[in-house]
Amino acid sequence: MKSYQGLLNIGYNNTVSKNKVVAVVNADTAPIRRLKDQARKENRLIDATNGKKTNSVIITDSNHVVLSALSPETLSLRAGKNLESKKRRR
Repeated sequence: MKSYQGLLNIGYNNTVSKNKVVAVVNADTAPIRRLKDQARKENRLIDATNGKKTNSVIITDSNHVVLSALSPETLSLRAGKNLESKKRRR
């Protein structure tokens, strides 16, 4: 898997800019479901699940809502690994 600087792989070859991510949250709570519904109505929802169950919701600084099939823990680990590899290169 190629590593693109500043991009976070959210599954199925989909990426988001790490600089734009405000939060990564679990998709199973009622407030997050309401947030998803509101984003869908306002055309701010991006579904990157490839038809799989949504496990995490990524909120961006532009107020877009991105759905991912990966767990929030997995996304955090991926973001952390990319940060660690940057530190080692310096």
